[in-house]
Amino acid sequence: MSDKSEKEITMTEVAKHNTQEDCWLVIGNDRTGGPKVYDVTTYLDDHPGGAEVLLDVSGQDSDEFFEDIGHSKDAREELEKLLVGVLKLDEAEIQRRAEAAQAAADKA
Repeated sequence: MSDKSEKEITMTEVAKHNTQEDCWLVIGNDRTGGPKVYDVTTYLDDHPGGAEVLLDVSGQDSDEFFEDIGHSKDAREELEKLLVGVLKLDEAEIQRRAEAAQAAADKA
């Protein structure tokens, strides 16, 4: 494993990176290898949907948004180049994810 794939990053840390000059996203779930943290700052100008859509979810878990759009294999490969590390799943984050999953299930 590379150093980046082993580095654990908390949601508190991710939340600090929410500007055009410093834009991180959490993308991934149990079906896709788990939540990972990506620094998309250098990709903002190249994103086909525009920088604004990334900035709207910067510093957040944007997996549901990413998956709902239906990104291509090429987009997923491009994303891997921007990997910072994996999201640290402490008890609070596990609880938050469980509550989010339940809320999504209740909507369905």
